[in-house]
Amino acid sequence: MIDYLTYYYRRGTEPFRSLSALPDEEAIKIMKEPCDNTPFGARFKDPVQYMRNRRQTEQWVREEFIAKGGRPRESYPIPMVLGTSRWMVEHAPDPDAHGEIRISLAVFTEHDVSFTYPDSMISLWFGREKPTEYYLPDYHGKVFTVSEILAIVESKGLPEEEWETHLPSDLAPYIEAQVWNHEPLIEYKKHIA
Repeated sequence: MIDYLTYYYRRGTEPFRSLSALPDEEAIKIMKEPCDNTPFGARFKDPVQYMRNRRQTEQWVREEFIAKGGRPRESYPIPMVLGTSRWMVEHAPDPDAHGEIRISLAVFTEHDVSFTYPDSMISLWFGREKPTEYYLPDYHGKVFTVSEILAIVESKGLPEEEWETHLPSDLAPYIEAQVWNHEPLIEYKKHIA
């Protein structure tokens, strides 16, 4: 049973930060540095559009999560991965600086964390556009609770291991976790060298 989340970050930087915590102007300035043709950097080629889509997606996830009984304490989530993601490791922009923090799901309540498959922005996009070659109606355009996603993983396994996802290689096939209660993360920050 998968009972943890993984936060991926660049070692030497402060973990659990989010562009969504910043005013758009500041976030856009930051996005100029990692903009390139890699799966990580390509999303920043149009930073204004990216921030618009990101904020719209986070609002959608938040509203759907609240409708299912979620109680977000923050206006934006810290994105993580349920279990681990081989894709995240293989596509890390700087493998030498790649960092991971594993956090037990037990530190959160059912009301603190929502989930999407895959990444929330892609899930919303697929849910709206329904591209025939990729669209999975049971998963795309939906927000899941802890118990819902764990039941799916119990019956199907993790998408990177056992699902036939048919996603293009530049789209991450993991289950994204959106952590809406940042307080438990403070303890983990203290232990980062």
